[in-house]
Amino acid sequence: MINFRIAVKSFIINNENKLLLLKRRSNNVHKPGAWDIPGGRLELGEDPFLGLKRETKEETNLDIEIISPINVQHFTRDDDQKITMLIFLCKPSHNNLKISEEHIEYSWVNLNQKETIPSWLNEPCRNFQRYFSE
Repeated sequence: MINFRIAVKSFIINNENKLLLLKRRSNNVHKPGAWDIPGGRLELGEDPFLGLKRETKEETNLDIEIISPINVQHFTRDDDQKITMLIFLCKPSHNNLKISEEHIEYSWVNLNQKETIPSWLNEPCRNFQRYFSE
C-alpha cells in the first residue's frame, strides 16, 4: 500500500502584503528548523477547506478567509510519505496571532525578501504577484 496523504497550506497575506512564515521546531520530523507556512496533512476524507481552517487555527490562532488556490505541489517527504499539497491564498480575519508548540517563531515578510522565503514557495509567490497583487 502506498503511503500517501493530501496536505493543505495557508499562504496568508496581511493588509501590508506581507506573508506569514512560521519556524519549525528543531525536533520536527519533516524539515526541522525550517521556515514554513501554516497547514498540514488532512485526515482521511476531510474537507480540504475545513482542514485548512483547522490546521491554521491550531498553528496560529488565526481565523482565515480562503481566497483562492494558488499552487499545487507533489513531493516525497524525508520519511518516504508521498504528499500532494494544495496551497491556498488566505487573508487573516484578525491579528491575534499566537503560534502553537509546533513552531518557535513567526515573521511577516515582504515577498521581495527572497533570501528569507523558502525556495519551495517561489512559485506561489510568483503566482500571487502575477494574479492577485495590485
